[in-house]
Amino acid sequence: MNEQKKYENEKKEHKTLNTEDKNENKNAENSKESKDELQTLKEENAKLKDSSLRAYAEAENTKKRCQQEIEKISKYAISEFAKELLGVADNLQRAMTSAKDIDNEQCKALLQGVEMTQKELTKVFAKFGIKKVDCLDTVFDPNLERVVQEIEDKEKPAGTVIAELQSAYTINDRILREAMVIVTKGGKK
Repeated sequence: MNEQKKYENEKKEHKTLNTEDKNENKNAENSKESKDELQTLKEENAKLKDSSLRAYAEAENTKKRCQQEIEKISKYAISEFAKELLGVADNLQRAMTSAKDIDNEQCKALLQGVEMTQKELTKVFAKFGIKKVDCLDTVFDPNLERVVQEIEDKEKPAGTVIAELQSAYTINDRILREAMVIVTKGGKK
């Protein structure tokens, strides 16, 4: 009987050892699977983080572009209106030029009123970034001026602006209207 008990005890121990071995194998497999799964999750996390950072950067860039576009639109929104007012400024200048030649008290009063109106218009232009560009006695600039006529003048270098038929204007450093000028030809280089 002792032998039979001994045999049964050994059998139980053997089963216990086999179960423990199986559990260890399962734990090792589970550990390897867990490590693989952890690595996969880390890679996915890194991809999602990168994707998130890229989306954030794109949103920031879009925000900056929109802000720049809004600033640009607000700066130049009045361009068409300002172009129309340039004709008024030209006419005021013509009226002042014509009235200066007449020696009459009424004309002097009218001239004074026209000068005050032109000064006020110039202040409004300055307030909105509109500036008159003086081209007279400068070298011709094709970006700012349009040649209407060339005159032979040996005294001045070729391409010098000697008369301005229409003034050039800029709005916030952008050309609003180009000048119409008369330039020299055939002079010194």
